[in-house]
Amino acid sequence: MYGLIDANAFYCSAEQVFNPAWRNKAIIVLSNNDGCVVAANRAALNAGIKKFVPYFQVRDLCQQHGVIALSSNYELYSDLSAKMMQVISRFAPEQFIYSIDESFVSFKRSFPAIPCLLTQGQQIRRTVWKECRLPVCVGIGPTLTLAKVANHAAKKIEGYQGVCVIDNDNERISILQKMAAADVWGIGRQTSKRLALMNIKSADQLAKMPAGLAKKQFSIEIERTVRELNGEECKQFDAARADKQQIYSTRSMGERITTLDQLRQALCKHTGIAATKARRQGSLCQVMTIFAASSPFDDQPVSLQSTLRFACPTQCSLEMTQAVFDAAPQVFKPGVRYYKIGVGLLDLVNEHQLQLDLFNPPSNNPALMKVFDGVNGRYGTDTLFLAAQGIHPKWGMRRQLLSPQYTTRWQDIPHIKC
Repeated sequence: MYGLIDANAFYCSAEQVFNPAWRNKAIIVLSNNDGCVVAANRAALNAGIKKFVPYFQVRDLCQQHGVIALSSNYELYSDLSAKMMQVISRFAPEQFIYSIDESFVSFKRSFPAIPCLLTQGQQIRRTVWKECRLPVCVGIGPTLTLAKVANHAAKKIEGYQGVCVIDNDNERISILQKMAAADVWGIGRQTSKRLALMNIKSADQLAKMPAGLAKKQFSIEIERTVRELNGEECKQFDAARADKQQIYSTRSMGERITTLDQLRQALCKHTGIAATKARRQGSLCQVMTIFAASSPFDDQPVSLQSTLRFACPTQCSLEMTQAVFDAAPQVFKPGVRYYKIGVGLLDLVNEHQLQLDLFNPPSNNPALMKVFDGVNGRYGTDTLFLAAQGIHPKWGMRRQLLSPQYTTRWQDIPHIKC
């Protein structure tokens, strides 16, 4: 049996942890540069706020209904996510962190010792709330896909009160009949449209689809989904989320970039972000691209890019940043007011499958990067950083509605009056 623990409206819930007065309020969280709504709790949705719409379109509606709008506080979210995952890890011998607010656990090796999985799920939910003040829902099923289905039921179907266990066919079929095929894990928008043309609209109808036909009409992944919906285990933790073949770090600027020094700093900053992501999934980069562009709404839009190649694949922030620093003039044009910049790692190889070159020895420094990532992981992002990215950049992301970074910034640590 597998479990999936998913935080409810995680960004919004994280904002409420250190501000109890907000716990029954409608809250939305905005994207980079306060552009659009990326998260909304149930109260905000009931007030008519829709996700992924520009903030300026719903600003008046927020004021009318008293909806609290906040900038993305990534430092807070990351820290609370780590604490939540640490609590969850105590309840099962195997854990797979799927995203910032989702974690799979396996009860395979411990299920006989657990008298009741429903009680176990309720205990996980209570403990996460008690120790992290984050509301979560727990879904448990015999496959990873059914654990996702159970989590959907725990969150969306009345009667489950945040915990659902699929341990028999009657329960499985009952939930699948109430669930749309588009809500099944792995079924994208285009796939759901094609399924609808085949008159397959519910998850139960998808489960009854012949597995061979699913493979023929769609792909082997859809076939595995169909089999998993019927209780046949086809997916494992290591296949639940494959390593990315490309890694990008891009950003729209809060303030336009007009000088080469500013452009260099911004590109070096995002090189560090991309390099950290590559190390996290155990990848090395052979080909890298940098780009910078003005707004497409400018009178004469400008977009420039440059491709960098490494003689030996690397994941070292120092080596990659030096290459970007030297190449920045290739994407700089005087007089252009740059609005969006980015870095992409295009040709990635697994660090355990690296083919070395006798004449180009690797210049990686894994020990240094391990310390670098370890310090930043423990004390917060950019505790250690390369000076090439600037000390106090003016081009940084606009976050005018940012809440305090309660757990990662000394000035924002909550004060308790006794």
